[in-house]
Amino acid sequence: MSNTAHLSLNGKELELPLIEGSEQEVGIDISKLRAATGAVTVDVGFKNTGSTTSNITYLDGEAGVLRHRGYSIEDLAENASFLEVAYLLINGELPNAQEYADWDHQIRHHTLVNEDMENIFKAWPTGSHPMGQLTAMISSLSSFYPESLNPNQSEEDQHRTIRRLIAKMPTIVAMLHKKAAGHPVIYPQNKLDYVSNFLNMTFKNITEDYEIDPVYVEAMNKLLILHADHEQNCSASTVRIVGSSHANLYACISAGIAALWGPLHGGANQKVIEMLEAIKNDGGDAQKYIEKAKDKNDPFRLMGFGHRVYKNYDPRATIIKKSCDEILDKLGISDPVLEIAKQLEETALADPYFAERKLFPNVDFYSGIIYRAMGFPVEMFTVLFALGRLPGWISQWKEMRDQKQPIGRPRQIYTGPAARDWVPMEAR
Repeated sequence: MSNTAHLSLNGKELELPLIEGSEQEVGIDISKLRAATGAVTVDVGFKNTGSTTSNITYLDGEAGVLRHRGYSIEDLAENASFLEVAYLLINGELPNAQEYADWDHQIRHHTLVNEDMENIFKAWPTGSHPMGQLTAMISSLSSFYPESLNPNQSEEDQHRTIRRLIAKMPTIVAMLHKKAAGHPVIYPQNKLDYVSNFLNMTFKNITEDYEIDPVYVEAMNKLLILHADHEQNCSASTVRIVGSSHANLYACISAGIAALWGPLHGGANQKVIEMLEAIKNDGGDAQKYIEKAKDKNDPFRLMGFGHRVYKNYDPRATIIKKSCDEILDKLGISDPVLEIAKQLEETALADPYFAERKLFPNVDFYSGIIYRAMGFPVEMFTVLFALGRLPGWISQWKEMRDQKQPIGRPRQIYTGPAARDWVPMEAR
């Protein structure tokens, strides 16, 4: 293969270097295009634009492959703990026993949040969405740790900020759950592992003991891993572009949470449950809603199918579907919504309309069913997505800073009015 691509524009010939990734992905380097020709590329939604090189996550949507630092999502979900995957994403390699012990200890040391953070809750109206609260809570951490505002932190200070954020996120998420229920918050118990500690803070009541179900721990660990990173998605790109301004890490993650909030991104699993509930309340006829989804004049949209990148079965959906069956079976739960979900999937996969358009179930299709079975309200689903995605956002932010990337500043093609003269008000 040639090392360059050739562009001819207005009589000018330009050679554009090719960049090849470790999985033979090919990109055309256009960084000097405007300087050489005065032209820019237009790629609405960045569907064909690589904003960076990255060694964190490899995603092949056509083949249905997802790897973190070379490790398949299947192996990680089956064998790793969430903190191991977080270490891998942020540091580049899986930890050995001593590295993991140190990492785990340092994170346990930072699980408490300042008591003043509880006062923030008092300012919010009853019923405020927890994603809005999470955005504000994470951003407010910069006020409690003002040293994080320094864009030139030492490496140790930067790692301390990262450990604080990973440690405090589950505490804050559990606080959101408790406050929504009108219950007192439960303090972290650092003798517990990361996932068990989160579940204890979330579901324990101050008036009684709580026995942590290992089935819940296994399910939560797997769900967090499956959401840990997903390459240059909307929220990760947001974290990187905000970070390129040298904003502090808490502000960058807060921006990522805001991007995740949208129903086309992290809010999709909530929309799936709402859709399944609506189908159940309408009699549970899956075929009826498959036909509605195929009707271009019908506003109904089949949530949880299709993906911006995957043109094959989402590998995370395969893992989570199996887990969903196992978890509900272990918990002895018979969920009619799960049966409707299975009917929808079976009917859609057998229909040429969906196969031709490569509309397969994605990770959102089954994750909400598991969350609901565990006792989380629908409004918390996207918050749990954010908890899982946190190490991915941090690794993307850290890589961007380590590469000393310039501030993000996309170009545009202006399509408004050409230059015109001022018209006095009485003449308009």
